[in-house]
Amino acid sequence: MLKTLWNNRWLIVQMTMREVASRYRGSLLGVSWLIINPLLMLATYTFVFSFVFKARWGVEQSHTNSEFALVLFVGLIIHALLTEVLVRAPTHILSNPNYVKKVVFPLETLTVVSLCTSLFHAMISFAVLLIALITFTDSDLVWTILLLPITLAPILPLTLGLGWFLTSLGVYIRDLGQFIGIFCTAMMFLSPVFYPITVLPEAYQYLLYLNPLTVPIQETREVIIFGGAPNWKNLFIYSGISIPVCLIGFLWFQKTRKGFADVL
Repeated sequence: MLKTLWNNRWLIVQMTMREVASRYRGSLLGVSWLIINPLLMLATYTFVFSFVFKARWGVEQSHTNSEFALVLFVGLIIHALLTEVLVRAPTHILSNPNYVKKVVFPLETLTVVSLCTSLFHAMISFAVLLIALITFTDSDLVWTILLLPITLAPILPLTLGLGWFLTSLGVYIRDLGQFIGIFCTAMMFLSPVFYPITVLPEAYQYLLYLNPLTVPIQETREVIIFGGAPNWKNLFIYSGISIPVCLIGFLWFQKTRKGFADVL
């Protein structure tokens, strides 16, 4: 797997750049939408949750209303990072039949490009978040922000493995794309995106940790918003699951790709 990714690294870079540019090609503002989109999202969340609902992040927290939107925004960024790849995965092969039938192409890179594109947009959103933290809160940026790559790293192989699995399965089960959209929405509400995990009784909190979004959201908030160290035990366990999922997803894709041409 690593050899394949390394040998096709320049192809992945070029396709990622093309994918990002193609989303905004022909629009009036062009790539400026990379900044405008997260800004509009954050402004909307801030208005609705801070000024309309006057929400706070848990009864034990002393954070201001405006900070609730920033805490929420972290969860939504990570949710988008994962679900953008999963939602698009079932259509990768179906929308590129020429790569299967007419040319020799490393099909496994399509999912990698999708992940790189999603990660690029997530980084832009995090940059907007950091600017908002400085602008709309009284606190300074904390040094633990430097740990952001560590809290995000475990979700990347998990996303890639699930993406490979769904990319392959989507060729054989055409309805999969419809189900994944619903499933990803359910994942958002069954993870601590809109609420802290402590609102659940302690006996049931472990159920949220079955959601692959919970640990990255919890630990990323801790290092960016609250200025604390991440839970290293949770990150270690999460990594111990995500890496095998990545390997299994790659093996599954390589095993099932032999039938793509026949199905298409």
